[in-house]
Amino acid sequence: MKGLFVKIRATVRKIPRGKVSTYGEIARMAGISDARKVGWALWGNQDPTLPCHRVVMKDGTIPKDYSLGGWQEQKARLVPEGVTFIKEAQADMKKHRWNNSEKKFKLSLPTSREPR
Repeated sequence: MKGLFVKIRATVRKIPRGKVSTYGEIARMAGISDARKVGWALWGNQDPTLPCHRVVMKDGTIPKDYSLGGWQEQKARLVPEGVTFIKEAQADMKKHRWNNSEKKFKLSLPTSREPR
C-alpha cells in the first residue's frame, strides 16, 4: 500500500495553484483503477504541504469530510488560489479542471505515405 500512497501523493503535488482535479483523474494519472483508493489515501492526510484541497468530486463538489478541517476549510484554501465556485461547495470545473492533458496526448504523424 505504501507504493500506492506515494504514487497518489506525487500526482496530487502536480496540481497547479488555481486548478482542481477529481479523484478519478488522479487515479488515472497515477495508474490506479479505483478512484476510491485516492480518497482513502488522502482521507488520513495530515501533511499541510500536500495540496489535497485541490482534489474534488467529479462534478466539482467539495467532499464534506476534508481531512484538514471540513469542506469550508477546503474552500477557504481554494478561493485565495483563484478557484471560483458555481455553487457554495462546487468548484467551476469548466474554468479550473486540471487533468494533466497537456502531457497526456502527443501528436504522432505517419513517417511515410502508404501507396494508394
